[in-house]
Amino acid sequence: MTELSDTQLEPMPRDWRRALAVVAHPDDLEYGCSAAIAAWTDEGREIAYVLATRGEAGIDTLPPAECAPLREREQRASAAVVGVSEVEFLDHRDGVVEYGTALRRDIAAAVRRHRPELVITLNHRDTWGGVAWNTPDHVAVGRATLDAAADAGNRWIFPELTERGLDPWDGVRWVAVAGSSSPTHAVDATPGLERAVRSLLEHRTYIEVLTDEDPETYVRGFLTGFTAAAGERFGGRPAVTFELFPR
Repeated sequence: MTELSDTQLEPMPRDWRRALAVVAHPDDLEYGCSAAIAAWTDEGREIAYVLATRGEAGIDTLPPAECAPLREREQRASAAVVGVSEVEFLDHRDGVVEYGTALRRDIAAAVRRHRPELVITLNHRDTWGGVAWNTPDHVAVGRATLDAAADAGNRWIFPELTERGLDPWDGVRWVAVAGSSSPTHAVDATPGLERAVRSLLEHRTYIEVLTDEDPETYVRGFLTGFTAAAGERFGGRPAVTFELFPR
């Protein structure tokens, strides 16, 4: 998923209490960074999830009206495995999420509601390390999240949010991008890796259409391989990587 250099990764900052993770689809966080989230919730940090869609266009054999509630249930169960109880859905349409003011407004509203110091999102670039094309939804949501972290602190952008009782929040100190091909920081995946495996396995319906392998074999192989490769730049410890943008 990522293209790694020889530069050693820095540990993620630890002087924060609340984080908000914003991604496009159910399973995005589980493929991207749930081992880090499990470690953080163990430390007593508060983390909430916001998903732009319900992933309703993700399974060819299930029409969206049936798929959406199923994937929502799987996502809530998946989040619970890593200690996250707050999961919100913005109800943008899966597969055709558009970058623009409507998406920025919805994410800025979520930032104002949750008032995080750290915002987490997924790779917003056109490709996965120049190897595979990224999806338009990931690009739109990742880019909008980077912008909305600043929008949330400006009372003159989306003033209607203030009218709804959502006061500006200028307390976001960093935006961390998971799955980046240019990571700068990392978290030791060891404490949370088993729960990351169980968390991704909660998306069983989706995984079973992705692979003919046994789901646990597939999930464990993907996550252990991904974190081990990242660990080569983090003192040999399995790692979840982020590209960190201070604000």
